[in-house]
This record gives sequence, structure tokens and C-alpha cells, in this order.
Amino acid sequence: MVAAVVFNTLFNRFPPGGQNVGQIANTILEGVLITPANYAFSIWGIIYLGLFAYALYQFHPERRREPQLQRVNKLLIVACVAQTIWIWLFSLQQFGWSIVAMLGILIPLIGIYLTLHIGLDGQRPGLGHRVSRRRRWMAHVPFSLYLGWIAVATIVNVASALYASNWGGWGISSVTWTVAMLVVAALIAEVVIYQRGDITFTLVFVWALVAIAVRQSDIPAIRWMALIAAGVLVFWLALVNRGWPKRSHE
Repeated sequence: MVAAVVFNTLFNRFPPGGQNVGQIANTILEGVLITPANYAFSIWGIIYLGLFAYALYQFHPERRREPQLQRVNKLLIVACVAQTIWIWLFSLQQFGWSIVAMLGILIPLIGIYLTLHIGLDGQRPGLGHRVSRRRRWMAHVPFSLYLGWIAVATIVNVASALYASNWGGWGISSVTWTVAMLVVAALIAEVVIYQRGDITFTLVFVWALVAIAVRQSDIPAIRWMALIAAGVLVFWLALVNRGWPKRSHE
């Protein structure tokens, strides 16, 4: 994980293709309407801090022998390697191949999320067993944060690859496609809210949606759809975490 952070930092400071990810997003891919405002990417600092917290948590000898955490660590290595490859490909403007690398990050993180049973820790009636506060904050929250942002990034990555390939959108306007992708993003978060009641994952989507609204503030359809989707997610999250609607967990 440390090696991945170092390589990612080096690739951003000394990008193989001459421009780092942020520079490419603001120049070559400036027309991708679902890209969040620049400030949104500061979330990486929190993600890396969370991963550092997890590294400290799992470093305890007893935890290192836990089969569950051993599986998590293997999946995390795959995700970190894939992330390094993604930055390299994206910097070289290999946007199509970068989607493959992005999936190499996303799929292991989903595996980690399921392995840790995040959201099924007994914090809501009928949902699994309770975990310690330390495990929740040093393992569950970091991976909810990481997965949430990578899920958003995957949607943006696909949109970027299509834009770079000059895809015509089957005659449908880019604004309409962006609105449709915002709906898809909101639905993904809705499913996670309903199944897991995961506050961290949902707030990452809210963070991204608001940042999209900020960046595209001059396009009313996108701005309002992003803000409405963010508001609906917050409202739905509040309802679910208050125990509504009632669900069977047998």
C-alpha cells in the first residue's frame, strides 16, 4: 500500500505522458460534463489517511492472523497495483485501457466491502453482529470511503473514455447523457443505502454530486439533477437509518 501511494504521488508529480490526471481532466477532457469540481479530488487525502489507519489496525499480530483480514489484504494489494497502472495509463491518455484498470480497482474493493460485511454490523435492527468501534473506524469507514469514490470515478472514467473517442451518443445530447449517468449514480447509492445503510459510502456520492453541480453550474439540467439527487440520497439515508422501511433479514 505504501509503495502504491509513493508511485501514485510520483506519477502525479512526474506524469509519464507529460500531464497528470488533474491537468488532463481540465484540458483534454474538459468537456466531460460529469467530472466533479477540482476541489472534490481532495478526498484522496482522506482516503489515504483512512488506508493508513487500516494499515495500523491490521498490523497487530493477532489481527494479521485473521482469515478475514488476510483476504482483505490480498484484495487491497490488487487494488493498489491496479490504481498505479490506472494512473500510468490515464497519463498516457489510454482512456479505454484505463477503464480496465479502474475495474481492477473497483472489483477488489467490492470484494473487501463484502468480506468485511460493511453495513451489516448490527448498527440497525436485524443486521448482523456488532463490531468494535475501532474496527468500524479503522477498517469499515476507510473502505467505504475508498469504494464510494472509486465507484464515482468509474462512472467518470467511462464518460471520459467515450468523450475522448468522439462517441456520438446515438444522437442524444451530452447533457441528456450526463443527466442519465447522474440518475444511475444515485440509484447505485440508493441500493447501498437500502441494503447497508452505509453513511460513509453515501456521503461520498453526495460529495461528488454537489461537486458536479458546482462545476456545471452554468448548465441548469445538470446542476439541478445533481443537487436533487444529492438531497434525495441524504433524505433516504436518514429514513433507512431510522429503521424505515421495515425489512425482513431472514
